[in-house]
Amino acid sequence: MSNADELLRIEGIRKTFPGVVALDSVDFDLCRGEVHVLLGENGAGKSTLIKMLSGAYTPDAGRILVGGEERRIQGAQDSERLGIATIYQEFNLVPDLTVAENIFLGRQPRRFGMIDRKRMEADAEVLLARVGVNVSPRARVRDLGIARLQMVEIAKALSLDARVLIMDEPTAVLTSEEVEKLFAIVRKLREDGVGIVFITHHLEEIAALGDRVTVIRDGKSVGQVPAATPEDELVRLMVGRSIEQQYPRERADRGSALLSVEGLTRNGVFHDVSFEVRAGEVVGIAGLVGAGRTEVVRAVFGADPYDKGAVKVSGAALKGHDVNAAMTAGIGLIPEDRKGQGLVLDASVEENLGLVTLRSATRAGLVDLKGQREAAARIAEQLGVRMAGLGQHVRTLSGGNQQKVVIGKWLLADTKVLILDEPTRGIDVGAKVEIYQLVNELTAAGAAVLMISSDLPEVLGMSDRVLVMAQGRIAGELSADEATQDAVMALAVSNPSTDKEASRGH
Repeated sequence: MSNADELLRIEGIRKTFPGVVALDSVDFDLCRGEVHVLLGENGAGKSTLIKMLSGAYTPDAGRILVGGEERRIQGAQDSERLGIATIYQEFNLVPDLTVAENIFLGRQPRRFGMIDRKRMEADAEVLLARVGVNVSPRARVRDLGIARLQMVEIAKALSLDARVLIMDEPTAVLTSEEVEKLFAIVRKLREDGVGIVFITHHLEEIAALGDRVTVIRDGKSVGQVPAATPEDELVRLMVGRSIEQQYPRERADRGSALLSVEGLTRNGVFHDVSFEVRAGEVVGIAGLVGAGRTEVVRAVFGADPYDKGAVKVSGAALKGHDVNAAMTAGIGLIPEDRKGQGLVLDASVEENLGLVTLRSATRAGLVDLKGQREAAARIAEQLGVRMAGLGQHVRTLSGGNQQKVVIGKWLLADTKVLILDEPTRGIDVGAKVEIYQLVNELTAAGAAVLMISSDLPEVLGMSDRVLVMAQGRIAGELSADEATQDAVMALAVSNPSTDKEASRGH
């Protein structure tokens, strides 16, 4: 492509934080009408790079050129004025405002000095139709599920009429059908001459959508390759080593049932859910978004109430809607929203690792700080948490390292049953394998693991058995040998209540 086609160029960018070199002489460029994939492990520097383009950080060295001219981007308004829009992995929406108000926040159309609500909602409706999401512009954002929130973010970015669109893990929480819709939108934008910086950890998406790939490792750009480059080579560039086996599941000897769920029902949400998880076993729960998977495990953990049924740990009935009772019985939950529910972002690594064991480490009102610190140091080293020190704020860690801290706090608590809800969402290939190895260590030590994941290869690769949910019910159970993508999807789109009624009639 000619220089006239170049929308954006980054030359020799360097950015340091206390004790950390986040980026070191990174080069990157983007042309009109292309999808340029930015690839790297969590902590490689991708987020720092896009925060410089969106005006959140300023570089210590190097330069940014937009349309061939060197620019200083000193805030979000500078970035938007230059035609750069960013869709972050963590949503940037105001929960109490409507969808339309969020899309046009700070840019509401006016008539006679007043906000023209009718026009704003009509314009929002057009944008929502473009992203193929069926949601009212008047709906409150707080009432939307994660997949719809993502689509609202995309509609908001489209409203800026950007020439450069940065998409940070936009498919992480979408179903395969929603991903296809998103890809169609991205391809249309590419045809319209928009340049797209696309960040993903789903390697199969790169060849499907990308034109070029720039790989960043340890803060440096280590290569630029065509999007058709084989996945093995992309992984080698990302992590500096080959990963022979992406899902290193080591089958453990199965013991007695540690978790038993019997006839669990919450009216209007899930119905008659029964299953068990044995010591040494990983049971996966698959299903489409909205099937009720997260709602069931939150009820098992005591975070949400249920109307009927029972939860037992090692045969003993567990009091419903009581998180403390669940934790005392040895159940741990790693939630889908790690930042909102799994971590105290402004607390340190040490404080987060000690959250679950704080009560047991307290004697006569005094916390055994030395013991807590030693335990936190031991588990952080065991998990390979990349950090400046135990005092570092969790907010400043990469996604993969944040997830290790969430898992670490339950390992310290000697958890018997660990529930993982989307454990590797937004996490790179290298960190994923490390988390899978932790799962192996847990089951080898006799723990039971219940894992929800929308990543079907992950469910198939790591589960000893797969439960498939559809419309709030268990649609079927598959052994590791029976579980294929086709078999899981066939159950996921079924109507279990109708199927049960039909089988009763025979």
